[in-house]
Amino acid sequence: MDLFSNLALGFSTAATPANLFFCLIGALLGTLVGVLPGIGVTATIAMLLPITFQLEPVSSLIMLAGIYYGAQYGGSTTAILINLPGESSSAVTAIDGYQMARNGKAGTALAIAALGSFFAGTFATLLVAIFAPPLTIIALKFGAAEYFSLMLLGLVSAIALAHGSVPKALAMVVLGLLLGLVGTDIYTGTPRFNFGITNFADGLNFVALAVGVFGIAEILRNLEDERSRKVITSQVGSLFPSREDLRKMLAPMMRGTVLGSALGVLPGGGAILASFAAYTVEKRLSKEPHTFGKGAVAGVAGPESANNAGAQTSFIPLLTLGIPANPVMALMVGAMIIQGIVPGPNVASEQPALFWGVIASMWIGNLMLVILNLPLIGLWVRLLKVPYFVLFPIILAFCSIGVYSVNSNVFDLYSVAMFGLLGYVLIKLRCEPAPLLLGFVLGPLLEENLRRAMILGRGDPMVFVTRPISATLLALTVVVLIVVLLPSVRAKREEVFVED
Repeated sequence: MDLFSNLALGFSTAATPANLFFCLIGALLGTLVGVLPGIGVTATIAMLLPITFQLEPVSSLIMLAGIYYGAQYGGSTTAILINLPGESSSAVTAIDGYQMARNGKAGTALAIAALGSFFAGTFATLLVAIFAPPLTIIALKFGAAEYFSLMLLGLVSAIALAHGSVPKALAMVVLGLLLGLVGTDIYTGTPRFNFGITNFADGLNFVALAVGVFGIAEILRNLEDERSRKVITSQVGSLFPSREDLRKMLAPMMRGTVLGSALGVLPGGGAILASFAAYTVEKRLSKEPHTFGKGAVAGVAGPESANNAGAQTSFIPLLTLGIPANPVMALMVGAMIIQGIVPGPNVASEQPALFWGVIASMWIGNLMLVILNLPLIGLWVRLLKVPYFVLFPIILAFCSIGVYSVNSNVFDLYSVAMFGLLGYVLIKLRCEPAPLLLGFVLGPLLEENLRRAMILGRGDPMVFVTRPISATLLALTVVVLIVVLLPSVRAKREEVFVED
């Protein structure tokens, strides 16, 4: 009965007029972000982070969550209509979705993507509601040693799941950790690594770093290489799949949902990994593998279900442990800290309305997306024709205003410019910035728990292996590290990296 009473509390919180409004705004913004290639959900949430300071905590998290899973919906629209995924997790959808559109079944492909996403989002949200509370209880038993081991596992997993070169992914994590150390020592109060700049006394500005590395850098990259868009509009056709299409999508949709739900909790980008894995599974299980790449229904239903399920279940480690599973969740941690909320297992007990309100809003948001997205296909298609050089000044101005509004400090604008150039350089060097953000967010927490565990263990490092949970997490870390360093795995990563 606790589950039902908690869900009742959640729906009563999420269903208030204000929260319904922000849920709708988040869903629409997310869809818009997914539809317009070159903006990106991470950059958008980073840009909107300053605005959340003016909102109620639950409203801000509901809106940001809506942007995240709404972008998974919107990304499929561009993938199907112009063969240019709005989100990385929709890249696989473009393979068969665009071919369906070219064959005159664009409407069917869009409907399959929307229905698959809705089913996956509903199922995954149910998993969040079921598993989050018991995991929160377990998390309350975690001490400093367990948290250190868990965060170490998260950072190593981020390296394992990042695209391309292992050394580059490792370098990004280390750079993030180093940037996280700038400021003041948490135990002695001694300034460190701030080069005498008083503005760095409290550490680097999280919002400035996120907006710069993801927002400004993306603007520079897209201005340098804006791709032409050939939109298929005359062949959208009926938005209702045939009975045969529904039959073909049912099993892939269910398999993609289960796979995405499992992989979504992994650090580093579970939704992206889930969509690629789902496509591979469907192609291997299909009795007609030759149809993949030519407009296979399973090639759309499986990946779309997987990436949406992965987006929903990535909230589990955030809500239960306060650990971000991907860059977007890292920004959610930042949003909670801005609101004065300490991410972690205590959120469920100390602020149950917020905890369950966010979970309930996911159901409401997914329903809104299905009701709104299909009728608004015509609007999204027209927006696809807007050239990027028209959009970027508006985005740039919005970034600057948002960052400045947090502290009303001009120095933050200089920081954004500096991190924007850094992010652009990293893109040119083909270094993925996501591990950097995870390292920056987890670095101070990793250091704090390492030092606290050593103090409690009287300087004995064996405290990390004598505690069962900590030892298990460290063992998993070693296994992940060994797997990612295997010659065959490294060769495959390099191969994919070169293809990209």
